Amino acid sequence: MTDTPLDPRLDDLSTATLSDALDRLGLPGSLHGLAPLGPGQHLIGRAFTVRYQPAGNPPGTVGDYLDDVPPGSVVVLDNQGRTDCTVWGDILTAVAHAKGVAGTVIDGVCRDVHRALGLGYPIYSRGRFMRTGKDRVEVAEVGGPVAVGGVQISPGDLLVGDQDGIVAIPSTSLASVVTLAIEIADREEKILASALAGSTIAEARAAHGYHELQRRGAE
Repeated sequence: MTDTPLDPRLDDLSTATLSDALDRLGLPGSLHGLAPLGPGQHLIGRAFTVRYQPAGNPPGTVGDYLDDVPPGSVVVLDNQGRTDCTVWGDILTAVAHAKGVAGTVIDGVCRDVHRALGLGYPIYSRGRFMRTGKDRVEVAEVGGPVAVGGVQISPGDLLVGDQDGIVAIPSTSLASVVTLAIEIADREEKILASALAGSTIAEARAAHGYHELQRRGAE
């Protein structure tokens, strides 16, 4: 996982704008079907990945990986989109929060949500369900590529979450995505300013190239 400091400009970029930039570059990254656990959530950090598989016989562990997660990282759990059992609950939430982990992203469900909501710990998942994953799933790999919400995520990729959902940005494309997202945000602000100043929406959009903002390969 890279130790390169994050671009501070990311704090001002929404997932919607980052998603538009990913679209313009032809990159997947919008994690479909995952939503914030509670209102006001925001998350940013690099991925620490864990992949699950159905439990064998005898069943393996659901994992003690949290001891190895660096502060500021985002735990990314690939539970194959399962909603019938969880791989994240109150003990993990409390320890992650105390360690300074930035949040958790689950292709699956979580439980003990009162703990996360009470601590203000960000979780993005497919929902909540109380049944344990113990003896139902087991860790297949820690620190490898995972698939979440239809997007492949590698260790060190950047996760950004807000009220609209969550995006994953490949570490190799981060600089390009941030630069383009800033451009998109600036042009959308100009469109809004023109419309509020009296231009029609059609005029404002045409003047600032609205229909090219997300189009792949647009100049």
